[in-house]
Amino acid sequence: MIVPVRCFSCGKVIGNKWEIYQSMLETDYTEGVAMDAIGLQRYCCRRMILTHTDLITKLLQYNPQERSREQFRAQYRQQPNTVGTAVPVRGTGTRSPARTG
Repeated sequence: MIVPVRCFSCGKVIGNKWEIYQSMLETDYTEGVAMDAIGLQRYCCRRMILTHTDLITKLLQYNPQERSREQFRAQYRQQPNTVGTAVPVRGTGTRSPARTG
């Protein structure tokens, strides 16, 4: 999704190295040489950069606010309810009365 700002294990700042790493890979550097060049020596930091998957552009396609209401409703009408026939309605549960004092 979004590049982590710090390494989860050691806490080193790695968020500023993602774009440099990507540009080096596009210019035919190998992963190891590129990480050495940008100063990632620890294996925990290398793991953070090497295994990161940039999914933010793919996730933005699923924003229902960008679609029209008709397209959104049509999509859900086409999909059958495979879990069960009863669909829970939000807000129908019982609530305890508010405490006073």
